[in-house]
Amino acid sequence: MMHERLKDKLRPHRDPPRCALITGATGGIGEAFARELPAMTELVLTGRDEARLAELAAEFGTRARTVVADLATPEGIAAVAEAAEAAECDLLINNAGVGAVGNFLDVDFERHRATLRIDVEAVLALTHRLVPGMIGRAEARGERAGLINVASSTAFVPVPSFATYAAAKAMVLSFTEAFAAEVSGAPIDVLASCPGAVRTAFGARAGYTGTGIPGAMAPEKVARQTLAALGRQSTVMIGPVSAATLAPVALARSMVSHAVMRAGRVMDRVQNRD
Repeated sequence: MMHERLKDKLRPHRDPPRCALITGATGGIGEAFARELPAMTELVLTGRDEARLAELAAEFGTRARTVVADLATPEGIAAVAEAAEAAECDLLINNAGVGAVGNFLDVDFERHRATLRIDVEAVLALTHRLVPGMIGRAEARGERAGLINVASSTAFVPVPSFATYAAAKAMVLSFTEAFAAEVSGAPIDVLASCPGAVRTAFGARAGYTGTGIPGAMAPEKVARQTLAALGRQSTVMIGPVSAATLAPVALARSMVSHAVMRAGRVMDRVQNRD
């Protein structure tokens, strides 16, 4: 317990973000993030549902700007990135995600392609483009930026009939943990959020025909716990089953990632002396 209190004292102070970009903001976890962020935080909200974005713009008023964009396309990624740069966002929440339920060979390949483009490529593209500017502004202001990549509890295990989605989230998780180690000395907090089942429209869009998933959480819980974990850890498991069964795996992954990074830095120093 004392060790935990000491860690709390050593954690850098996080001010509320000035501006947050949230992808997939038209419902579910993305919309919950927008509502859970402090009222002083400006919002850049993006998604494909133009009507829903208009409703959110009317609700949040001048605090929010919206971008209708398809993150499966380079044009959509560019439009979102330009809006975030113009707003000088210091928190990037890569939340948008799609998937398709069914045996791999039975699902149209374009749906697999869309899963990879939105769930993986867009995450990498927005991170690569926006984070350098976010770090630069944080350094200049003496503040901290933030990056949240929404993965999934499926990132830890292969999931038959949801193979591409689980593999995509495994990539998001692996990338985020490695990237967190790479930028550990910079003024940015990086977090992979791995929720279990959540009560959203995602399942229906993915083709799940059941009446509901037992134990599914409210998206507000996921958003709240994710924001609370930012700056405290690099991976957070949300949901009783995920926390009980996967937390030891996540801890081991994090330890290995940091050990590999430290070994790599030692090798760099040795080579630079030669």
